[in-house]
Amino acid sequence: MDATLGLYATLLLVLAAEFVNGWTDAPNAIATVVSTRVLSPRIALVLATVLNVVGAMFGQQVALTLAKDIIRPEAADLSVIAASMTAIVFWSTLAWRFGLPTSESHALVAAMAGAGLAAAGPSVLLAKGWSKVGIGLLCSTFFGFSGGFLIMGSIYWIFQKARRALVQKLFGRLQILSAAFMAFGHGTGDGQKFIGVFSLALFLGGLNPEKTIPAWVVLLCAVVMGVGTAFGGWRIIRTMGIRLTKLEPVQGFAAEVAAGATITIATRFGIPLSTTHTINTAIMGVGATRRFSAVRWGVGAHIVGAWILTFPVCAAVGFVVTKVLRALL
Repeated sequence: MDATLGLYATLLLVLAAEFVNGWTDAPNAIATVVSTRVLSPRIALVLATVLNVVGAMFGQQVALTLAKDIIRPEAADLSVIAASMTAIVFWSTLAWRFGLPTSESHALVAAMAGAGLAAAGPSVLLAKGWSKVGIGLLCSTFFGFSGGFLIMGSIYWIFQKARRALVQKLFGRLQILSAAFMAFGHGTGDGQKFIGVFSLALFLGGLNPEKTIPAWVVLLCAVVMGVGTAFGGWRIIRTMGIRLTKLEPVQGFAAEVAAGATITIATRFGIPLSTTHTINTAIMGVGATRRFSAVRWGVGAHIVGAWILTFPVCAAVGFVVTKVLRALL
């Protein structure tokens, strides 16, 4: 009975983490298209939810990386997963309160590392997975910013003699496609994170002996994430789409294409890329093409500060909660 209650409590914590993922991470996929007023928040939410579900069903490389390559699978138990999810819920809720987008990819790997260290010591960490995390951090920063800068610069050059009204109308339509591409990319990468963790918890609880990822798990996690976005996503959308730099449809298109392409390519190699890092750096790159001061670097500094704090805070909370759970249970 206790084991069953422990499994259900852990699964609820995974869904809670997915819900706050909808607050702080999933809005990245629709922030630009809402802030440019190309789509209303309600339509953008439906678009993001549907394409997140579709994207999550295409490949399982990221889910497998998180389930097998961050910490030794044999060291993971329900207490480790529960502690990791508690750390994510705590940190993401705190960051959301201040309107700061956080990386759930980095929150998850840091929390798993801290919980794993508490459970089994330093040998639990796997270099293979952490090398992918490092590569993802570099890719999201470099390719996000440079991709946004180069795509926006190319658009300025191609349409330099075009009428402003024509450009606005054209990219107002094209941004619907780029937003769909971004949402699909979010599903293929970030959408897989908690799907993998949920499936791992089912396996540890004896309900998923074949270590597969059931279709109902994909659908459940995607719906919970969409509900989270509907309830709290506006704070993050405002920070990214309004406070960071002024965006028009053409800038939104360039940022979404740069971020979506980076995420899609990284996902093919099972690299847990941060959607938050990628779209934010792409927005900065796009803004910098107008002039350097077009980007509100003070807002950007607060966002970067939240990114940096994610690792130590989530690792520490994961470590402490694991120790407490093991002492009590």
